Amino acid sequence: MVTMNTLIQNILVVIALVFAIIFIVRKFIWKPTKSKKACGGDDGCGCH
Repeated sequence: MVTMNTLIQNILVVIALVFAIIFIVRKFIWKPTKSKKACGGDDGCGCH
């Protein structure tokens, strides 16, 4: 039989693993599309 402490520990490990996987996917795999209106050229945005 699983004790309550083991159950809570397993739940916390699963939650930490899910957050770690989400972080890795967002950081390295999923690349958001950059807006064409970013201040990187002569588009007259006045931010430089």
